[in-house]
Amino acid sequence: MDIRTQKTFEALFALEDIRETLRQTLPNITNSEEEHSIKEGVNRIRKILDDIEKGTGIPEVRKIAGTIDIRSREETYINIQPIQAAGRLTPEARKALIAYGDGYSTCDACRRPFRLDKITSPPIAPFHEQLANFVNMDVARVVPGARRGFQAVAFTLVNKGDSVVVSSLAHYTEFLAVEEAGGIVREVPLDEHKLVTADATAEKIEEIKQETGKLHVLVMIDHFDYQYANEHDVKGIAKVAHQYDIPFLYNGAYTVGVRPVNGKDIGADFVESVQVIKAWHLLLPPECWQQPRNGPPGYSVLLK
Repeated sequence: MDIRTQKTFEALFALEDIRETLRQTLPNITNSEEEHSIKEGVNRIRKILDDIEKGTGIPEVRKIAGTIDIRSREETYINIQPIQAAGRLTPEARKALIAYGDGYSTCDACRRPFRLDKITSPPIAPFHEQLANFVNMDVARVVPGARRGFQAVAFTLVNKGDSVVVSSLAHYTEFLAVEEAGGIVREVPLDEHKLVTADATAEKIEEIKQETGKLHVLVMIDHFDYQYANEHDVKGIAKVAHQYDIPFLYNGAYTVGVRPVNGKDIGADFVESVQVIKAWHLLLPPECWQQPRNGPPGYSVLLK
């Protein structure tokens, strides 16, 4: 790790130590011991800042809490991992995380009707509206992880014994959502190029209809699968699903925030997306979003 990067982390950690001293004091009141601790911290930070300016010094903090490595991937390398790049925090987002990182911090603003999409300060309610608009859908709801999005849809639409069509490359959480709702997963086979096609989906639908005497209740397809990273014809598949009057769930776990996604143009009834950062982004106004190309990073969301 470059010494300036190392020392920047050390300065941030030292500031957090001062902040912790202030959090442990009475409001606007410090005793002599606390003042001494703050002064020592300030002197330590001054030395670190000198090292940053000169590019000198040696690493003094290598672990967080004794066991956790300092993650400097974004500072040390050019990170081309697509999901991580989509979820990379902006400076304003990192500042918001510092201020709101405490657990349940949004409870400070939670008022009737006790819903995230009704909290206006911090601007979580406008965030929901902007997020829905970002992928051109009507409504956005934030849930804790992709699997919860799949479950929300499955538990709403799927009854015991109902068939649900998924890709044979579907993520295991899609299978779990259907099975937990009592449904039966029906996989669309791949072609010779490891792709799920609209024609193959139509054939699977007809097969289910002939076998069970009724149609399935949902189609769930990943835009890009996690095994081969192949792009599948989600727009064509959505069109097939709607020809049978069946809802289509677009799994955008690897696309929302990475590339433009227009849910209505695709023909999606539901857009599901996830990012590692997940609910932290609930705290952030639009100026904190990652917007070099396509807008904000992906979120754990369910949109309709």
